[in-house]
Amino acid sequence: MRLIADAAARLDSFTDAAYALSLARLSISAQHVHTLAQEIGNDLARCRDEKAAQGRRRLPPRVPQTPELVVVEVDGGRLRTREADAGPGVHGVQNKENKVAGLLTLVGEVHTQDPQPEPPLSFVQPRRVERLVRQMAGQAGEARPAVAAAGESEAAVAEPAPALDPDREPWAPRKGLRTCIATMADSQVFGRLVAAEAQERDFYRARRRAFVGDGAAYNWTLQRTHFSDFVPVADFLHVLCYVYAAAWAAGKDEAGRWEQYLAWLRACWQGRVREVVEEMKQWQEQIGRPPPGEELPASDPRRALAEAVSYLTNNAERMDYPRYRQEGLPITSSLVESLVGEFNTRVKSRQKFWNRGEGAEAILQLRAAILSEDGRLDRYFAERPGSAYRRRASNN
Repeated sequence: MRLIADAAARLDSFTDAAYALSLARLSISAQHVHTLAQEIGNDLARCRDEKAAQGRRRLPPRVPQTPELVVVEVDGGRLRTREADAGPGVHGVQNKENKVAGLLTLVGEVHTQDPQPEPPLSFVQPRRVERLVRQMAGQAGEARPAVAAAGESEAAVAEPAPALDPDREPWAPRKGLRTCIATMADSQVFGRLVAAEAQERDFYRARRRAFVGDGAAYNWTLQRTHFSDFVPVADFLHVLCYVYAAAWAAGKDEAGRWEQYLAWLRACWQGRVREVVEEMKQWQEQIGRPPPGEELPASDPRRALAEAVSYLTNNAERMDYPRYRQEGLPITSSLVESLVGEFNTRVKSRQKFWNRGEGAEAILQLRAAILSEDGRLDRYFAERPGSAYRRRASNN
């Protein structure tokens, strides 16, 4: 069963899993792999939900030592779903959000002052910034990127654009152990699941704690409800995208737009976000604001400026980046965005449709168990009833 679960979670399809298992001299049909994966995934979800139902205060930590520096990062992906038990074929197709949280221990130093008051090179090189903006817009659809550089291929645009490379920016905290939570449930349930995972990893007693997310309102409701004593950090990559779009809306020519982007980016990097908002509002006096109740196209400069003003205003209290860097905290959600991509490689494609309800939830649990770096899938099989490795209670 462990081998089947591993193949079903890692490979692109149940058919691929069945073929890989046949090479290991295990004859099993793709449908049987699917059935067993569904069973295991549902049981993993049940175990997860039982822990969350205990409540954070009653759930004991399962780690030998309280970590020093931790972060909870949250984001969302999309997958295609269909009606369950609707007969052959695909019926009732809907795109649904799957919520993902990455819970990570980090290694980062505390500094006496801001270790990097100027933006890194990756945020001030035109082609890298253009690729990053396109990449971010393709993930969440929030930021409105400008047109890519002339002659840039689609393959180049699709290349990963690194955010903060610890080798180039030594102050950036380095990744330690990662575990993850993924679900199709609503944000309230998601919050309880993430809180239970954080409790088991003893995150609430860590000396330095951060919570990083984009501007989605439910992220910050989750933070206030379950992680109120974690430092809230608005993902700088989303800030960059909004600043970039607003600069392209305000500038008169390409050179002017780029100079405006650099000025606004530098100000946000240095924590001077309210200055940027005031300047954007001055540009709005010249360009105009969106008419009330009218939905403007994404290319309309009034929309880009209005969205940037709204985003920066709503998140200003979570944008004290010099202090975060000084305290050795992360300032981007790149770790969870990468994690969402790892989920997508298994659950998202034009040909994949997951049954709404247990079908989608089950595969997310299998994938989460594989992507968590604490050996939880092995632990699940060792502890589940009927396991050959599970210690049986004595009759004495």
